[in-house]
Amino acid sequence: MRHLHSGKVRDLYETGEGTLLMVASDRISAFDHVLESEIPGKGAILTHLSLWWFDQLRDVVPNHVVSAGPDTRSVLVKPLKMVQIECVARGYLTGGGLGEYRATGAVSGIPLPPGLEDGSRLPEPIFTPSTKAPAGQHDEPIPYERVVAEVGEETAAELRRITLAVYARGAEIALERGIIVADTKIELGYDADGVLTLGDEVLTPDSSRFWPADQWKPGRSQPSYDKQYVRDWLTSPESGWDKDSGTPPPRLPDVVVERTRDRYREAYERITGVAFTG
Repeated sequence: MRHLHSGKVRDLYETGEGTLLMVASDRISAFDHVLESEIPGKGAILTHLSLWWFDQLRDVVPNHVVSAGPDTRSVLVKPLKMVQIECVARGYLTGGGLGEYRATGAVSGIPLPPGLEDGSRLPEPIFTPSTKAPAGQHDEPIPYERVVAEVGEETAAELRRITLAVYARGAEIALERGIIVADTKIELGYDADGVLTLGDEVLTPDSSRFWPADQWKPGRSQPSYDKQYVRDWLTSPESGWDKDSGTPPPRLPDVVVERTRDRYREAYERITGVAFTG
C-alpha cells in the first residue's frame, strides 16, 4: 500500500482497490504538538469507539466506513473530498469557547447570556466552526458568516445541521451512560456521489470533551475522560513547561500515561457497555 498522509494521530494508505486504509496510532497531541510519549492501546480504543458511534449515527449522516481493517487499530474507508472547515458543536462552555466568551460575551460570533462559568450548560447547543490549520498550527474559531463565504450558504447550512444532529444524538446516548459530551468536533467530506459524509473519527476522547455526569459542577475545571488530563499536567508547575515558549512539551511521566489510558478505556467501556480487551 502507498502511504498518503500522516496526521497528528492517524496514518492514511491507498490500497489500490478504491479504498483507503486509515490507521490510528497511539500518538497523542496537545497544544498543537505531537507528544514524544504515546498512550498504549489508544489507537485501538479510538478505532473501535468510532466504529460503534458510526453505527449509532447511521440514520443521522452517512459515513466513510467500508469495513474494519486487518488489525484492531485500522479501518477501510471510502475516499472523501474533505470540507476545509472544522465542524464543532458545543453544549457546554469551556476551553477555547470559554476564553472567547470572557473576552467578547460570544462564541464564534454567537452571543451568550451573561454570567456563564467554566462548565456552564448552554441554553442550546451551538455550532462553532474553526479553520482547519496545517500541522503544527492552531485552528482558529470563525463566525458562521465566514463559513458561508467559503463554502456557500447551502453547504454551510448542511454543515451546521449535521454537526448539531451528531452532537444531539451523541450527547443523548452518552448521558444515558453517565457521560456528558461537553463539545465535539467532526470532519465532513464529499463522497464520489457528492454526498456530505462523516469521516475521520467521531465522538472519541480525542475529538470531544467527556465529563462524568455525576461530578459535573459549573464554576471549575471538570473531571474528564479525555486528554484534558494531559493538557492539565503539561500546564502544571510539575511539568515545568510553558506552552507559549515555542519549545516542545516534555515527555509524560509513566503515571500520566497510565492514567490517560485508563480514562480512554473507561470512556469506551461506559459508552459501549463492552469491556476493552485490546
